[in-house]
Amino acid sequence: MSFIIILATFLGMEFMAWCTHKFVMHGFLWNLHQDHHLPNKNSFFERNDVFFLIYAIPSWLCIMLGSMFALWWVMYIGFGILAYGIAYFLVHEVFIHQRFKWFKNSETVYLKAIRRAHKIHHKHIGKEQGECFGMLIVPWKYISNELRKVKA
Repeated sequence: MSFIIILATFLGMEFMAWCTHKFVMHGFLWNLHQDHHLPNKNSFFERNDVFFLIYAIPSWLCIMLGSMFALWWVMYIGFGILAYGIAYFLVHEVFIHQRFKWFKNSETVYLKAIRRAHKIHHKHIGKEQGECFGMLIVPWKYISNELRKVKA
């Protein structure tokens, strides 16, 4: 049962991240997210980095309070949020934006599609007219485009 709760939370976090990105980051907290679309090459950190707290604090609270009060399902939700946070860090920060030079040369169709969708998202430097707000669920057109390149 613990694995199911962790997995369901992880999958639900993709929807939560999409909503947060579209309606909060590109909405009323654009002032914190804007520097992610107009990065400063002279600084490693961005104001946008504060958004990790939006997920880290609830994850930590769920794990801590769930374990303190024997609410195991709450603790497993915290671990699901944590798992998504780790995936986000590895995919978005390391793979897509290369803030750490760990996974530079991936040739898989899926990862290329993720990178392409994110580049399309960043072609809009304003908060309006954005697209591709998710991270792990990629619109089919980007996957099929990468598949066509493989077949060619």
